[in-house]
Amino acid sequence: QNLHNTRSCGDFKEGSCQSRVIHIHIHSIQDLLHQKSNTTEINSQLLLQIHSNCLEMKVLQSTLLFLLSCSSVIVRETNGFVMPVRGVGTRVRNEAYTILSLKPEGSFVLSDDEIGPTLDLKVGSKGNVKIVNSYGLLGIFVSLLTCPIWSLAMYLVNAVVKNDPSKELYDYTGKIWSRAWMSLMNSFPAIEGLENIDLAKEQSKDGLGVLYVANHASWLDIPTICCAIDPVFKFIAKGQLTSTPFIGQQLKGGDHVLIDREDRRSQLRTFKECINWLKSGVSIMAFPEGMRSPDGRLIEFKGGSFSMASKTGSIIVPITMTNTHAVMPMNAIFPVQSGAGKLEVIIHPPINPEGKTEDELTTLVRNSIISRLPPDQVPLSTEHDKEINSIASLSKEKAVIA
Repeated sequence: QNLHNTRSCGDFKEGSCQSRVIHIHIHSIQDLLHQKSNTTEINSQLLLQIHSNCLEMKVLQSTLLFLLSCSSVIVRETNGFVMPVRGVGTRVRNEAYTILSLKPEGSFVLSDDEIGPTLDLKVGSKGNVKIVNSYGLLGIFVSLLTCPIWSLAMYLVNAVVKNDPSKELYDYTGKIWSRAWMSLMNSFPAIEGLENIDLAKEQSKDGLGVLYVANHASWLDIPTICCAIDPVFKFIAKGQLTSTPFIGQQLKGGDHVLIDREDRRSQLRTFKECINWLKSGVSIMAFPEGMRSPDGRLIEFKGGSFSMASKTGSIIVPITMTNTHAVMPMNAIFPVQSGAGKLEVIIHPPINPEGKTEDELTTLVRNSIISRLPPDQVPLSTEHDKEINSIASLSKEKAVIA
């Protein structure tokens, strides 16, 4: 309650990214205390000591650090997970991916200590900081080894193959690269339900493409899904990705569907492109969450994805991907651990959109995806979804407490 009373003090403004991250901690802690209230004993002396150490800090910094410290103690007692709290006077880099989340037994998410020493790299035009640990160095080596070959293959296919309107062969170079890269990284996923791809094609009318719909928790989702689906399909991807080396070459050269989510006209153009691809027999891969989940948990679906199926009658195939967020978290530029025994792609039975509303399709697809998610990726609550999406809407501002 005291935290709520200080929300408008100083430069801690209502609706800021910092405010929303703290709210997520509040909701998570409330859920945690509700679940563990009969079994958990909090070390009050330790909490008082932490709070006294914070008194010299500004009120808002003190409140946040105290809250995070309480979270650490509570979670330690209940087998949970939270990023370690930094000492007083140091920078607390509390971005969305450090959100408190329960760590059920069997979770593969690594702590800072388990990740080990890291290098901080500034990437992109905004200078976002990404980490590389010792395992990530292997990712750099494998990328330097395979990406130039992939780029050359795309160039040669584009120069030689002229009669390929769907760019199937061009796109297949990306699938070969994905499978080679994932294998060399000892991260090739286990795949289940491949027969459902053939079943969806059999159920499709008039040669329509299939709408694949998957959860999205990591950049690693892209090569992971390419390991599983063989027939040609087009990603719906952010337009900014075209500036990413090699990935951008694939997206532009393969005529994938690019979207600017801040431009209404771009969204309409994207919808029309997807409709045209589906009608021509080319499948679409959509991530209905509209963004990577910062903590790996499935978040609220954005509207529009299932309108394509309703309009064309295309069969929908839900897909669950597991533990990609643990292998390559949002704050890493390469995997931080091997995906062997962790990554899995589950292709669910197809869903026919005929006679169903978009809300009904959303529920059916969401339930299918959730049915095979590990416990630490199952959505916590509607409130959790709202807070995650609110953070994303604030111009992707980092919540940094200096």
